[in-house]
Amino acid sequence: MAAPNPIDGFEIDPAALTFVGEGLQRPECILAEPDGSLWSADARGGVVHIQPDGTQALISQHQADSFATATDEEQRFVSGTLPNGLAFARNGDILISNFGTDRLEVMTRDGALRVLVEEIDGAPIGKVNFVLRDSRDRVWLTISTRIKNWMSAMSPNVRDGYVALYDQGRLRVVADGFGFTNEIRLDAREEWLYVVETCGRRITRLRVAEDGSLSRRETFGPSDHGAFIDGIAFDSYGNLWGTHVMTDRLFAITPDGDLRILLDDDRNSAAGRALMEAFAQDKATPELMLACGGTIAPWFASLTFGGPDLRTGYIGSLRGTRIPTFRAPVAGLPMAHWTS
Repeated sequence: MAAPNPIDGFEIDPAALTFVGEGLQRPECILAEPDGSLWSADARGGVVHIQPDGTQALISQHQADSFATATDEEQRFVSGTLPNGLAFARNGDILISNFGTDRLEVMTRDGALRVLVEEIDGAPIGKVNFVLRDSRDRVWLTISTRIKNWMSAMSPNVRDGYVALYDQGRLRVVADGFGFTNEIRLDAREEWLYVVETCGRRITRLRVAEDGSLSRRETFGPSDHGAFIDGIAFDSYGNLWGTHVMTDRLFAITPDGDLRILLDDDRNSAAGRALMEAFAQDKATPELMLACGGTIAPWFASLTFGGPDLRTGYIGSLRGTRIPTFRAPVAGLPMAHWTS
């Protein structure tokens, strides 16, 4: 007989939330380390390192091997930067999928930055969104769209997002045709890759072959969440947790594919309904999007498990200035950097 699902009957009480960090700008993605440290992407051009005692420091990107004072060349190198997805390399450097510069970058913990890759088959990568390292040190990358003005891809009719794999110094497309590819995760055995399609309003999964090629594409969970999905993360039981961005909900999909809403900071607001109705007609606008959002951390974006027992949840956001935290009834699935 299977063990009961630890999220059965679980909901997050908004009044019980605590917060970490202050004055953050667009803490979209958060990495947690076993020692209690947090690393948060920041729109000021770098990451914020939050120590276990709560002290924090912005680590700004700067060109590797540059002089102590910024040169014009260095300023051009980092101009337009918008760190989005983060992952740790095995040596502790930070892999950055940069939504502003459209590059996969690697940054040391003191801010020295170099470009890992910015082209694929001789062409620009596109709108780089998220990065994930697996246990074999392969790097998985999502590109939301090939359209330069990404807002034009916020449409139910655009399917040009893709997943690429960086392995042994080469970047190659391994799956294509997604509706605004966002976060990705591997299951515990790294047998399936789970892909968020924000504008598809669903999660797709694909079987991972030994060489990293992907097949057997299928929908996991509801075929339409009726909301934009952004970030996802597995717990150790096999539930896939995630966020509905702009309509600000935290959900989990059980191994059987059932959707559970665990936190709702939108409560089916009129603004959220208006946005989804407009999107269905391919008429979503920035104004309709900006009208949405709750009060906890507007525009939930990601979920990270951390703490010594991996049962502390951290919610990233696009418009928040601090990070909400809660206690989960189950540990998160350790990421590659947690054990290597």
